[in-house]
Amino acid sequence: MTEAASSRASWTDRYLPGEAEADSGQPANVINLSMIRGILFRQRMVLIGVVATALVLGLVLTLLTKPVFQSTATVRIDPNGANIVEGQDLAPTVATSEINRYMQTQGTVITSQRMALQVVDSLKLDQNDAFLGKSVANGKPAGLTDKQWQAQRREKAAAVVRSGVSVDIPQDNRVISINFRSGDPTTARLVTDSYADNFVQADVRRALEANAYAQKFLQEQIVQISAKLQEAERAANAYAKANQIVATPLSAPSTGETKASPAAPTLMVSNLASISGTYGQARAQRIAAEQRWAAIAAIPAGQLPEVQQSPAIQDLYSERAKVVTELSELRQRYGDTYPQVIEAKARVASLDGQIGRLGADIKNGIRDSYNIALRQEQALSGELDKVSAQTLDEQDRRVQFNLLDRQASALRTQLASLLDRFNEISAAANVRSGSITKLDAATLPAAPVTPNLVKNMLVALILGIGLAVVIAVLIESFDDRLRSSEGVERKLGTPLLGFTPYVADDDVSEQANDPFSGLMEAYSSLRTSVDFAIAGTHRIIQVTSSQPSEGKSLSSSVLARKYAQLGRKTLLIDADLRKPTIANLFGAKRSSTGFAEVLLGDVPLADALLKNTPENLDVLPIGSIPSNPVELLSSQLLVDFLAKHREDYAVIVIDSSPVMGLADAPLISRHVDGVVFIVEANRSQFGQTKSALRRLRTAGARVAGVVLTKYRSAEAGLSYDYMYNYYAYGDKSAK
Repeated sequence: MTEAASSRASWTDRYLPGEAEADSGQPANVINLSMIRGILFRQRMVLIGVVATALVLGLVLTLLTKPVFQSTATVRIDPNGANIVEGQDLAPTVATSEINRYMQTQGTVITSQRMALQVVDSLKLDQNDAFLGKSVANGKPAGLTDKQWQAQRREKAAAVVRSGVSVDIPQDNRVISINFRSGDPTTARLVTDSYADNFVQADVRRALEANAYAQKFLQEQIVQISAKLQEAERAANAYAKANQIVATPLSAPSTGETKASPAAPTLMVSNLASISGTYGQARAQRIAAEQRWAAIAAIPAGQLPEVQQSPAIQDLYSERAKVVTELSELRQRYGDTYPQVIEAKARVASLDGQIGRLGADIKNGIRDSYNIALRQEQALSGELDKVSAQTLDEQDRRVQFNLLDRQASALRTQLASLLDRFNEISAAANVRSGSITKLDAATLPAAPVTPNLVKNMLVALILGIGLAVVIAVLIESFDDRLRSSEGVERKLGTPLLGFTPYVADDDVSEQANDPFSGLMEAYSSLRTSVDFAIAGTHRIIQVTSSQPSEGKSLSSSVLARKYAQLGRKTLLIDADLRKPTIANLFGAKRSSTGFAEVLLGDVPLADALLKNTPENLDVLPIGSIPSNPVELLSSQLLVDFLAKHREDYAVIVIDSSPVMGLADAPLISRHVDGVVFIVEANRSQFGQTKSALRRLRTAGARVAGVVLTKYRSAEAGLSYDYMYNYYAYGDKSAK
C-alpha cells in the first residue's frame, strides 16, 4: 500500500460519518442494540399485526372458554405424630432430611386412584350423571351387565375426579393445600372437602390397621412362644429328674430385668461350696495351731506367756511368795528344824508342784489343740474330695441340663417381652395418632379461576410477541437489502465515503438550495471524503450505481457544485446515454447537442455546455441519444476527450449509467481516477450491488468507495437525532 493510500485509509477510518459503531471493536456479526432496533422499526407493521391478532385470538378464546371454579382445603401434616400412650410408635420416625420426600409422598397419595375412588364412593359421584357428563351421555353400552356398568361408571367418575384435583406442597411449612376444579362451584367445594376428610380418615384407618395387625401378630407369637416354653421346661425338668439334678430356687428377678437369669445351683454344688468353705477355715485353724505348738514345744512350761498370764498360776505364785516370806522369817527366828519351818517348806514344795503341773497342763492343752485341728482338717479333706468327685460327675450331666434350662429361660424372657408389647399396643389401639389433621375446610368459590382474562391476554401478548419476532427475523433473514453504513462496509468490503439522509422528492429542491440543510451538509462531508479517497490534481471522478434511481445523478450534480464552490474549475458530464437527467437538475431542457456530439467532434465543448450554470461549473448534458452507446464509449474518442480536457479542469465529474445490465459504466471506469459507487439504503440488494462492484473491478476500475444515499437512521436502528441532526448544525431551528 502506498503512503497516500495509507493516509487516505487512515483518514477514512477516523472521520467518515456513521463509523462510530465500526470503531467500537465489536465483531461484525454480533447482534447489537442498533440491529435489534432497526429490525423492530422495519418490521413494525408485521410486529403490530401479529401481536394484535394474537391479542384478538386470546380475547375470543377467553370469552368462548367455559368458566372453571376452584375450591381449596388445607390439611396439616406432622410426620412424627404425637404419641399419647406407649405403643403408638409403630412407624419409624421420619428423618429431617426425608421430610420433603415424605410430603411429596403424601401429595401423591392424595392424587392416587384409591383416594379418588374413596371420594367417589363417599359422595356417590358415580350415580351423578351431571358430574359424569358426556362419558355416560349414551347410556349403558350393549353387552354390559348392571354390575359391570356400575363399576365402569365408578371408574369414569374417579377419572374425572383425578383430572380436577391438584395439591400444593410448600417448602417452608407442613400444610398441604388440596385444590379441585370444576365447572360447578358447589361440586368443587364438595369434592375438595371430601378429599380432605377422606385423606384424614385414611391416615386414621392406616394407624388403626397397623395396630390391629400388630396385635394379631403378637397374639400369634405369644401362643407359639408359650407352647415352646412349656415344652422346654418339661424337657429340662425331665432331664433333671432322670439325672438327679436338684437345684435350689433363686430369688425373683428385679423389675425391668431383660437379660436371661443364670441357672439355679444344684444341691451338690451348694454342698461343695459349704464344705469347701468349712475346709478352708479348718485348714487355717490347723496351720495356726501347728505354728503355735512348733513355737513353744522346746520352751519350758513356766516360760510360756499363757502360763505366766494364767490367773490361777499367778494366785499360786502370790501364795508361794507369802509362804516363802513366812519361811524366811521362821528360819531367822527358829532354825530349819523348827516344826513351823518344816511345815512352811512343805507348803512351798506343794505350791511349786502345783505350779509345775498347772504349767504342764497349759502346754499340753496347746499341743492337744493342734492335734484336734489336724484331725478336723483331715476329716474335712476327705469329705471335700468325696463331694468334689460327686460334683465333677454331676457337671458332666449338668451340661445338657444347662442347655435345656437356657432355652427355657430365653423363651421365658421373650414371652415376657411380647406380653409387655401386646399390653402397650392394646392400650393404644383405639387412640388416634393425629399425624394428619384438617386445617381449613373448602369454601364456595366466588369467581372462576379460568378463564383469567388478564392472564390469558398476557399469555397471548407474550406468544404474539414471540411469533412476531420469529416472523420478523425470518423476513429479515431473506432480505439482503443494504441498510446501514457499517453493513455496507462489512458486506461489500469497500470503504464508505459517506451517506446522505433521506429527503422526500418534494423537499429535494428546497434542501438543495439551502447550503445549511442536512442534505447539503452530508454532500459537503462526502466531497471531503472523495478528496482524500481520490487524491491528486486534475482528477476525473465517475459516479455510478448498480440500478437506476439510486441518487447517482443528484450526487454527481451536488458533488460538482461543491467543488465549484471551492473555486475549483469543474466539468460535470452527463454520460448516461440511456436516461439522461443532469439537464433537468439544472432546470434546463435537453438540447440537440451534447456529450455524444462533442465526442464525435461535431461541435466544440463550449457550444454544448449548459448556460447559466454556477460559477466555476461547466455542465455537459446529453444531446441526442446515440444509437450505439457502447461503441461510442469503447472507442478512442472517449480517451482522447478526457486527455484533452483533463488539464483544463481541476475536477471532472462523470455521471454514468447504472452498472447492471449495461456496459457503459465499466467502459468509462477504465479511464477515470476513481469511481464513486452510489447505493440506495433500504433498496439496493446486497447480491446485486456486490455483482456490480465485481464488474467494475473486473473492468479495471479503481472503486474509491461507496456512498449510501436516502439513508434512514430509524431503518438502520439508530435514532433520528443521531444521524440527521448531525448534518443540521446550520439549520434555522438550531440558530
